[in-house]
Amino acid sequence: MDWSLRGCSRKGHVTYAPDEEDLRSRLHVETPAGEAWRCLRCATFVVAEPQGSGPADEAPIVLRGRALKDATILRLLAAERFGRGLLLLALAYGVYYFKDAKTSVKRTFDEAIPAARPLAGVFNYDLDASPTVDRIRHVLDSSQHTLTLVTLGLLAYGLLQLVEGVGLWMLKRWGEYVAVVGTSAFLPLEVYELTDKVSVLKVGALLVNLVAVAYLVWSKRLFGVRGGHAAFEEERQAESLLEVETAALTVGGKHADARAAESTAAEN
Repeated sequence: MDWSLRGCSRKGHVTYAPDEEDLRSRLHVETPAGEAWRCLRCATFVVAEPQGSGPADEAPIVLRGRALKDATILRLLAAERFGRGLLLLALAYGVYYFKDAKTSVKRTFDEAIPAARPLAGVFNYDLDASPTVDRIRHVLDSSQHTLTLVTLGLLAYGLLQLVEGVGLWMLKRWGEYVAVVGTSAFLPLEVYELTDKVSVLKVGALLVNLVAVAYLVWSKRLFGVRGGHAAFEEERQAESLLEVETAALTVGGKHADARAAESTAAEN
């Protein structure tokens, strides 16, 4: 997939006319339909007036290529964090509501178990030995203080997930750090949960979080990895179209100087 073309199909082209004449000539061409300027994202020539102009170092930094692919991955992670955060907030509300209505819910549950025994017997299912029923009874017997702590914990974790989602969606570096720290903090708990009971959902969630942490630290050069923030900014700048064209001009100039020197030496 050409991520740059995909980005332009969604957001439109981005054109810019730099003041530097040599660089300007590499981004501009005359056509029978009028002047055309190269898009800073996908490098396609677009017949239209440039959207901006000025010094090359003031041109907008447009994500392209690998940087655009990374941005798409980050926003997918952000969407997952948004979904998880909203689910945790809904659970927090459910526990809070249940805390106030626990007595009536417990009474209803105790009345429902005897009524359900005949139907369970048809399927040869012993409700008295069911671990699910036992866990529900344990929750119903929880103290008000315990339920309050659970509510606060779910609320805090849900808000943390939403903050991570906002930072990742906006492609902010602080969002990447929050995501790595917040996700890593709960990895030991997820591993402990697997020692109690292994399930596809638990294993899948653990793998997703491990991959997310490793990807963010490595690709975004967090915590000084692979040169840290300075190397990350240098890499992003190097991938911009204007930087590529400037480098091409520099290399072309050096080659021209070298050819001139060779020609002079040959004449002498």
